[in-house]
Amino acid sequence: MTMDMHLAFSSRYAAARIKFLEAAASAGMALRSFEHPLKGVDGETLAMDVALDGSPDAENLFIISSACHGVEGYCGSGVQVFAAHDAEWRAKTHAAGVAVLYIHALNPHGFSYWRRTTHENVDLNRNFQDFSQALPVNAAYRDLHDLLLPPQWPPTPDNQAAIAAYIEGFGLSGYQAAVSRGQYEFADGMFFGGDKPTWSNRTLRTVLQAFGQKAKRIAWMDLHTGLGPSGVGERIFACRDEPAALARARLWWDGGGATPVTSFYDGSSHSARLTGLMWSAMYDECPQAQYTGIAMEYGTLAILEMIAALRADHWLHLHPEAPDELKIAIKRQVLDAFYVDTDAWREHVVAQARQAMFQAVDGLSGR
Repeated sequence: MTMDMHLAFSSRYAAARIKFLEAAASAGMALRSFEHPLKGVDGETLAMDVALDGSPDAENLFIISSACHGVEGYCGSGVQVFAAHDAEWRAKTHAAGVAVLYIHALNPHGFSYWRRTTHENVDLNRNFQDFSQALPVNAAYRDLHDLLLPPQWPPTPDNQAAIAAYIEGFGLSGYQAAVSRGQYEFADGMFFGGDKPTWSNRTLRTVLQAFGQKAKRIAWMDLHTGLGPSGVGERIFACRDEPAALARARLWWDGGGATPVTSFYDGSSHSARLTGLMWSAMYDECPQAQYTGIAMEYGTLAILEMIAALRADHWLHLHPEAPDELKIAIKRQVLDAFYVDTDAWREHVVAQARQAMFQAVDGLSGR
């Protein structure tokens, strides 16, 4: 059974969740739901839903996760729903003895409300820190904070000129790094890593403890959007800076050079070097396993447009009194920055994800 690719995607969280749960149930997968304490934008239940396709005792486990960054889940959920209906894919995993764990909506609140952050205004992928220790300092973000989130929106010409001057002085990559690296000083700011583990952080760890501690080898593909050329899936190395792990990831996923695995450790990725990353939980919760992971990052808009959408979203979060017309425009701007609503883009997304999924199974099973 394989579904029409375009029907796998949704425009609301509630619809995406129903599609995923129905697909997993109809495929006979083992399901567990971890309900979020808050409700969604339409009053719906929010949850991190988990489906296991294969044996809970499998030595080889492949994790496919979506919506670490909330609104990016409109892409990732579509991939997961399509995979659950994909007979050829499921037959391959079963034949190889690889169990597949689908984690649907790591951050369901952001998914529902069209925000990248959690309900705590935290970037989940900067939240995996030891909060008992001194946290990284992002002095460059400190210099930019007031410029990024000015009193009024849209920004004034003076604000725009100041941002342009910063980019002129430090380069676009310097601006991107300052904004996106992660910061732990401004709770109302952008890319805030939090001051304690979020609900999503704690719940993910529970999932990894429940489903990952029997595996000897674990691969993880975490689905993201927002960086790079539109529709191109960049495979970003998502492990510790270990040469053996990078070599393994490139052996599995680079397609003989056709689909390179990039790394922010060596500067080859569109991503800046980040801190507090989610995959670090794997080393904490499943230390018995050999872990190999990538973030699959699909491009949408140019980097300045993406950051502008996030600035607008954070401004709106700080200004709930904004007029409805502006609220609607900003929400649409955010969705458009992380999900391209065209058949061509969705086709590129699924094709590249599917290729990486097949490659992961071959890598895990030593084929």
